[in-house]
Amino acid sequence: MRIIAKKALRDFWKDYPDAQPSLEAWHAKVKKAKWETSNNVKADYRNASFVANNRVIFNIKGNKYRIVVAINYDFGIVYIRFVGSHKEYDNIDTTTI
Repeated sequence: MRIIAKKALRDFWKDYPDAQPSLEAWHAKVKKAKWETSNNVKADYRNASFVANNRVIFNIKGNKYRIVVAINYDFGIVYIRFVGSHKEYDNIDTTTI
């Protein structure tokens, strides 16, 4: 998958260095993936949650952090929409971010 934009991950781990290994591992795995449907995502990430507007929520570092992405399966693109702590995640609307 093509991931837009890794910069969001880098910016986040500058402030939360303990998240860096987990975010790098997530990025590497998703980059190698060839997801065509949400079932493919679920096969790789059983705990991924799906919400409206093709948004997918990933738990990072034991659910301490969250990534919200939008996926365009037809073009193989994952758009990072949010990276944050679980507390920050609780204050967003995942369907519009």
